[in-house]
Amino acid sequence: MEFHSTSFLLFAFVTLLLYFTVPKRFQWWILLAANYVFYAFAGLKYLAFLLFTTLVAYVIARWMQQRIDAEDAYVLAHRDTMEKAERKAFRSSEKKKRLHLLLTGLFLTLGLLAVVKYTGFVLSGVRTIWVSMGNRPFSVPTLLLPLGISFYTFQTVGYLIDVYRKKIKAERNLAKFALFVSFFPQLIQGPLSRFGDLGEQLTSPHAFSGSAFGAGLLRVVWGYFKKIVVADTAMIAVRTLVEQSTAYNGVYVFLLILLYSVQIYGDFTGGIDITIGLSEMMGIRLAENFNRPFASRSTKEYWRRWHITMGAWFTDYVFYPLSVSNSMQRLSKWSRAHLGEQIGKRLPVYFATVVTWFLTGLWHGAGMNFIVWGLLNCLVILVSQELQPLYTRFHKRFPGLAERKGWQIFQCVRTFLLMGWIRSLDCYRDVSKTFYLWGTVFTKWNLPALLAGGWLDLGLSVVDWFVLGGGILLIFAVSQLGKREPLRYRLVKRPAVLCLCICILTVLILLFGSYGIGYDASDFIYGQF
Repeated sequence: MEFHSTSFLLFAFVTLLLYFTVPKRFQWWILLAANYVFYAFAGLKYLAFLLFTTLVAYVIARWMQQRIDAEDAYVLAHRDTMEKAERKAFRSSEKKKRLHLLLTGLFLTLGLLAVVKYTGFVLSGVRTIWVSMGNRPFSVPTLLLPLGISFYTFQTVGYLIDVYRKKIKAERNLAKFALFVSFFPQLIQGPLSRFGDLGEQLTSPHAFSGSAFGAGLLRVVWGYFKKIVVADTAMIAVRTLVEQSTAYNGVYVFLLILLYSVQIYGDFTGGIDITIGLSEMMGIRLAENFNRPFASRSTKEYWRRWHITMGAWFTDYVFYPLSVSNSMQRLSKWSRAHLGEQIGKRLPVYFATVVTWFLTGLWHGAGMNFIVWGLLNCLVILVSQELQPLYTRFHKRFPGLAERKGWQIFQCVRTFLLMGWIRSLDCYRDVSKTFYLWGTVFTKWNLPALLAGGWLDLGLSVVDWFVLGGGILLIFAVSQLGKREPLRYRLVKRPAVLCLCICILTVLILLFGSYGIGYDASDFIYGQF
């Protein structure tokens, strides 16, 4: 049941109807039932994976919480007789026991994800090596990839680590915890939520609010506009450029970079708009996942604005723990002594950065192109960090340049193109082929062919190109108008204008959406992870 299907619209309508008609104390039960009905539509066999992750995380977290409660109770009971050093040693001992439980939970939850998502990738690599040694090739099995497993696994892992760190208390009610893991609007593509932010909201009663419902509905319709009118229209040309990449090289690769940036932005932010909007209609606030990413002036800033919750997850649960771990401290001490102070203080941070981006790429997909994508992002960030003194001297030489609008636009365009360039690895998939096609941008001077009508051979008519261009301009205009406050919150103060906007967007979707004969409404890109 994809977000863009009529069955999902009917499902969401029935869920909202029941949610606001039953007594408020039963609302969270309606949500829980809706979650599992939604997931069952993807295939009953996938429910076993969701239930396994839920049960493992629930049991491990409860065991850790029991140890924490027993530890606190013991320290409180012996506070008058325990010395400070003795209390510290006791807590350290208990933390190690709790760590064993955490590692067990991580092994089981992440292990399941690794098996279903990466077994084929690993075996394909082994087969390549095996064949290169003169042996016969063997077949690689195709395993089930449950819907949204990357997202709900990472949410439960974050929950387990937060319980271990004593940031939150483990949920005692299994059904309420299952509701957090399986919340259907965010199950497919996020945002990645923290239990401390979302858990209580899901189980608290929510009265119907006309303003929240209206603002949420407008955001849902806006999400469908970005997905169906903009992203799926751009996808038609992107698909042609990728499937016929031998013919469409040179300037067409540059065109692909631009179109795919539009496609993935409309697709991913559109899906997030539907998720957050639908939740807002129920009175539930989810974390924002985007903040005008194409207005970023650097790669580092871009990743603070794009897929915000994923970046925060990897920062909190991978980068920081790794960079301050005992192993990294020992590495820092050794490298300072043998390689010098400057290298010594950088090496642990750089090592943690590389590992984090390697895992980020691997999380996006089981393929070498995703790994290279992650490492290229890492390389750009590290090189930019090393060049910071040079940037500082440059701006001292040209004071006031950073405040000029033209320079800021240049920085935004540069970042947009660089990120789009690296992102094209998503499209071509084959790394060596992608690198070759990048090279043709500078060696194949086929711009005249594109301008002479080549752009009309990509599956889009003149009307389609105008629709795509108009959609991009509308998204840009809404983004500019919503710099300080989301536009929908201003419109809810004027109900007539709000209803008019919803109706206009709905008509635009029906008239210009990419569906019907000759079109293939695609799944949301991040829903495939």
